[in-house]
Amino acid sequence: MTTLDERHGEGARDGDEPRGEVALGLAPAYGPATVPLQEPLAAVVAKAGSKAANLARAAGAGLPVLPGFVIPYQAQGDPHSLRRAWQALSDGGSRPLVVRSSSPQEDTEESSLAGQFTSVLDVRGWQDFRTAVRTVLDSARRADGSVAPMAVLVQPMLTARVGGVMFGADPVEGRTDRMLVSAVRGGPDSLVSGEQQGTNYWLSGRGRLLRTEAAEAEPLLTRRELFRLARLARRARQVFGGPQDIEFGFDEDGRLWLFQSRPITSMAARPSRRARLLGPGPVAETLPDQLLPLEEDLWVAPMARGIAAALDIGGTAPRRLLRSAPVLTTIGGRAATRRRLGAVPPRHRWLALLNPAPGARRLAGGGPGGGRLAAALPGLATDLVADVDRRLAEVPAPGDLSSAALGDELRWTRRALVSLHAQEALAGALLPQPPTSRTAAGTALAALTAARARGIPDHRIVATDPVVLSLTAPSLRNPLHLPNTSGGGTPPEADRDGILPPATGPDLPAEKTANPPHQPGFPTQKPGVRPPATPPGAARTEGLAERPARGGIHPGDAPAEKSARTSPASLPPREALRLRIRWVQELQVRLVREAARRVGADPARAGLMRWAELADALHGRGLPADLADRTAPAATPPLPDSFRLAGGGVVVAEGDGARGDGTRGVSAGRAVGTAWDGLAPRPPDPVLVVRTLDPGLAPLLPGLTGLVAQTGSPLSHLAVLAREFRLPAVVGVTDAVDRFPAGARLTVDGTAGDVRLGDGS
Repeated sequence: MTTLDERHGEGARDGDEPRGEVALGLAPAYGPATVPLQEPLAAVVAKAGSKAANLARAAGAGLPVLPGFVIPYQAQGDPHSLRRAWQALSDGGSRPLVVRSSSPQEDTEESSLAGQFTSVLDVRGWQDFRTAVRTVLDSARRADGSVAPMAVLVQPMLTARVGGVMFGADPVEGRTDRMLVSAVRGGPDSLVSGEQQGTNYWLSGRGRLLRTEAAEAEPLLTRRELFRLARLARRARQVFGGPQDIEFGFDEDGRLWLFQSRPITSMAARPSRRARLLGPGPVAETLPDQLLPLEEDLWVAPMARGIAAALDIGGTAPRRLLRSAPVLTTIGGRAATRRRLGAVPPRHRWLALLNPAPGARRLAGGGPGGGRLAAALPGLATDLVADVDRRLAEVPAPGDLSSAALGDELRWTRRALVSLHAQEALAGALLPQPPTSRTAAGTALAALTAARARGIPDHRIVATDPVVLSLTAPSLRNPLHLPNTSGGGTPPEADRDGILPPATGPDLPAEKTANPPHQPGFPTQKPGVRPPATPPGAARTEGLAERPARGGIHPGDAPAEKSARTSPASLPPREALRLRIRWVQELQVRLVREAARRVGADPARAGLMRWAELADALHGRGLPADLADRTAPAATPPLPDSFRLAGGGVVVAEGDGARGDGTRGVSAGRAVGTAWDGLAPRPPDPVLVVRTLDPGLAPLLPGLTGLVAQTGSPLSHLAVLAREFRLPAVVGVTDAVDRFPAGARLTVDGTAGDVRLGDGS
């Protein structure tokens, strides 16, 4: 909106009314020059525009609307009628007016076009009025050269004590049972233009005050005035058939006036009451990146089936519930889990399967068979690990397999992952894990450091120490990088094929080796050889990493006997199962790359297929006809820590009141340090603050003072590794990345599960 000194032109002289009427756009013979708001024609949008028509409807329904008239679009009439209307409304020029745009294209349900056209305030005198009308009509010319249809609304200028904007629903939260009022001193113009920050009031549907954000010490609106505003919003909703965006003002006598009413055009998505609570949880540690369709089918689907099987076996959730909705899904290519499943209370401290939240998914292990299952799990894990190791040893190199055999091997990997995930979930829930027990990530970190110290290049480390794969995430499209163990800088560059054993990639250069080149390159025990007995609670996995493989991976320059710190032997059952999951996933990557080459697909586009399409292609049924036209999914941001889905799959984060997991310590101890994001220069006392406990962060742990994460489980790799390093760690810290920027001083109490700004004093 503008005032007199912002208008252009000098206007016509008092004796130039006929020419002035033409200049104001009143020449074409389409209708009267002016229409009072109380007449039916003022409510016709095509003639009066949306703003004036809405006010005319409101006035007709008895809402408090100021009097006025409209200069219709393409109007004409008695050349003196416009002046007579002005004289009557302005009381002969003594009363200031407001001249406002009113286009049929603004204030609609689809678009408000707020602020796109001009309105002029405090108009005094006939010449100033004509100039203001011309200014409004000229604003119809748009930047693209088009001219919007434009009517002009004229009303008295009200000096408001308090004015503002009211939404008959909460557009931020998407709640139709709430109202939002923002008020400033004076009229609403300074608020809608952004010149002033208003005092915000949240009201219930009946006008009860729920919350206030005050911009001033003195309250602007009384409870009675808020109640009157809520009643006005309800009446406007009845008149227009939906919640309205209303501009209002209270005059000096306390009367409430409606200045403008238009539909709310942008309501935030609102999940239904029955929408399930979701979150990335610890699954983001295993699958941190955005996934391609084939990656979802290879890794998310087996994980979901395995976890559901574990929940069923543990008696945590009824089968009907497990069948009705998956425990794990993808949204925009990012994995998410259900945060609440089942109502069986936990009997053990570390029973959170996917989430440390109280009442989240639990494998309670209760019931008559719970103890027997826990006792049998170590042996079951040992047998499964041995079976997987044996199969990995027997798989020929992908290039030596027929197309049908490639499909068979991929089907086996998917079945194997279901079993591995199920047992890994059960082991994590039911088996005790000492605070200092070894992890695959810790073993991998030690092995990687030792291999680099011996001068082994990165492209050979996976062959000599495949346990290092536990430090990486699976990917069909991204190069495989081993993390930098120095805790800073850029990881060594090597593409995935270059870092894998030469005998296992489809187009890798031949390399001399003493071992047969037809195996997939995973270290394994010899077929038929049972590992020696180990103490209860430790998977018997010596054969997996202690014997040279036959597929081009061999110890090379490594010592004949690995130290206990760098060998994956005798890992606890859960860690041994996790390691096999990662090895099977890497085998899938190699098989898919060979399958893509075999069926004539661009390897870069293979991930855009679904598993069923790839299986059909391997059986000679051809590639999908539209594969060449498919594009990678648009990049999506990481999922919120806790959210629900609204219509159309819109992600709606839980509000501040919903803490989701809840803050909790996962590694005891207390420390004071400097927040660090892992990217900026490392401070002398770094407290690593991250979104999720990504195992790829393991090389950063040595030398840290503390660890803080927005999400994470006490059973995750990094949480267990933090306990190995005696590193205070807290997870479930809502918005930690935003709340604790790099350089901030933090106090981390892993025992109490508390993180605070400052040094704790």
